Amino acid sequence: MTATIIFDFDGTVAVGDGPVWAYARVAAESASAAYLDRVATDLADYNAGGSAYRDGYDVVGSLARADGVDEATLSRAYQHSRTQLGTDEAPVAPAKGLAELVARLDPSIRLVLATNAPADGIERALETWGLAESFAERHFTVGKPAGLEPIIRAALEAGPVLSIGDIFESDLAPAAALGATTALVGATAASSTEQPTLRGRTLAELVPDILAWSATAASSPASPHPTTSIER
Repeated sequence: MTATIIFDFDGTVAVGDGPVWAYARVAAESASAAYLDRVATDLADYNAGGSAYRDGYDVVGSLARADGVDEATLSRAYQHSRTQLGTDEAPVAPAKGLAELVARLDPSIRLVLATNAPADGIERALETWGLAESFAERHFTVGKPAGLEPIIRAALEAGPVLSIGDIFESDLAPAAALGATTALVGATAASSTEQPTLRGRTLAELVPDILAWSATAASSPASPHPTTSIER
């Protein structure tokens, strides 16, 4: 039996608004003069846990669409933010507590990265942080939430699964529906009305709980896991 922890990337493994601002600056070329000021205000509200946006990218995209920015421009802006991820143009940092968690986990625990983002910039960031070899699998452009289902199902065939992410609908709902443990991190953790197994403003806050889960999971005998289909 092998236990698995599935990590989202943006807002979970990587933190910082650098890529979001790289996205916003390109979108701003086709938006109103006040656009970047509104992004700054709404992004600050989101980071403080006081808004209904899904994440920083949602802040930028929603405000741009309200300004009449077309989808082609937003797609170009998003791709720019991803290719620049981890550079001075779009700085990010590993989440506090991540290095400690990886170092202290039972070595039998498999770590899997599953993100809706393309690989651009992510591999470079993981290499820079010395974490590239920590992930047994890396999945990009997953198409969450539906695209996360087969990854979770495959992991559950091997043993217990913990899914960690900052957007419940995308990162955790498929895992919860299939019987996996879930951990919600980030700006929405405190205010979310969803019911993840664990929640914390930062990954560092969850390190003790994740280590406790992993110790139990690593020592659990093999047992069948539910594979209930997610209702649409």
